[in-house]
Amino acid sequence: MLNRKEKGKLGEDVAFEFLKQHGLQVLAQNVRCPLGEIDLVGRDGKTLVFVEVKSRFAKGYGAPQELVSRTKQRRLTRLARWYLKQHRLENQPARFDVVAISWQEARPEITWIPNAFDACD
Repeated sequence: MLNRKEKGKLGEDVAFEFLKQHGLQVLAQNVRCPLGEIDLVGRDGKTLVFVEVKSRFAKGYGAPQELVSRTKQRRLTRLARWYLKQHRLENQPARFDVVAISWQEARPEITWIPNAFDACD
C-alpha cells in the first residue's frame, strides 16, 4: 500500500508522461518556492502552462478536479506569478491546467482540463 506522498509522486509521474505524449513540452516538475510547490510547468507553443495534478485512489469521494478549490487557485496564481518573475517571463502568456487522475483497479483514468481556471487574487 502506498502512502500519501508516494501516491502523489505516482500521479505526477503519470501526468508528466501523459502530457508529453499529448504534445506538451514539460519544463519542470515539483518546482518549490517559499510559497509552496508547482506540480508541473510546461510549454504549449508560446504559452507557459502551470499544471496542478490531483489523484483519487478511492471511489465515492468525488472527482479529483473538485479538489482544486478557489483557495487552491489563489495559491497556484501566486506560485505562477513567483515563477514568472523568477524567470523574467512576466509578459509570457500563461494558463492553468488540471490533470485529474482516478485510479480504477490500479489503472489510471486521466482527465486533462486545459485552461481549467483563470488567475485570481
